[in-house]
Amino acid sequence: MSGFIEIDSARLCDCPASHLSCIEAREWMKNQIGVWQFAYEARDIRDKTVHPAVFPIAMAKRVIEQFTHKGELVLDPFVGSGTTLVAAQDLKRNAVGFDLKEAYVDLANTRIASGAAGCTECRQIAVCDDARHISARIAPGTVKLVFTSPPYANILNRERKNKSRRGNLRANEQLGKIEQYSQDPRDLGTLAAPDFEAAISEIFSDLKPVFQEKAHILINITDAWMDGKRVPLHINIINAMCAAGYEFRNTIIWDRRNLVNRIGIFGWPSSYITMGTTFEYILDFTLPPVPKVSKKKSKKAE
Repeated sequence: MSGFIEIDSARLCDCPASHLSCIEAREWMKNQIGVWQFAYEARDIRDKTVHPAVFPIAMAKRVIEQFTHKGELVLDPFVGSGTTLVAAQDLKRNAVGFDLKEAYVDLANTRIASGAAGCTECRQIAVCDDARHISARIAPGTVKLVFTSPPYANILNRERKNKSRRGNLRANEQLGKIEQYSQDPRDLGTLAAPDFEAAISEIFSDLKPVFQEKAHILINITDAWMDGKRVPLHINIINAMCAAGYEFRNTIIWDRRNLVNRIGIFGWPSSYITMGTTFEYILDFTLPPVPKVSKKKSKKAE
């Protein structure tokens, strides 16, 4: 570690100071509907051998547009393949992402470099470092938005069974694979749900100094079905963030039905199970406002 990363965070727009973002009223109204759907584009990474869990550029762009102005600073503590940074580049926002795995950081920076000619006003950078160190790398009071999709606890850290259709196994390229990001003990993807919750709380508690006033923190997460039980990771995230001092503000559902192919039958005819692949959560948090100290005029002694 070598001090704060040099990156701007000032607005580049002429929006009124009270506005949350540059977004127009029409788009604001669309975003008030709490079920969002996205499509992947050619620049998106879909190959699971490159990265096992990615979200569309379109999703990151919609979040960034809703919560930031041009020029403001976006942070992704678990940057992975760099999708948040690519979206920030498209929208002329500054952005920094962190990841433990050097291969992902190199991938993210390569993706950013390919689009750098179209965004000269702002900078986007991926850094190989632990999310636990971010407060030592980002200057206080500079971040307007976090958008991130952390490892979903240890749900990838097991062999894929691809169980479907009355208990039969579907043989495809994922069968029997462990798609985990790494076995680094610092990796949240190695942790069971209770330890995952504790780690999220620790990381975001330490992050509080880097945020601007009225910053938003949006976290993409899904629930899991493991060992015959529902593991409600979205509740773990809410508990972790509230314990770290944040306020839970909004739930957005990522409707993934347009992205799911060949849905099989699960649990029929005796055990009803919802298809976790058809939706995920985007959870929105803020820090409580700092109480204003009233200045009482002192009376002069007569």
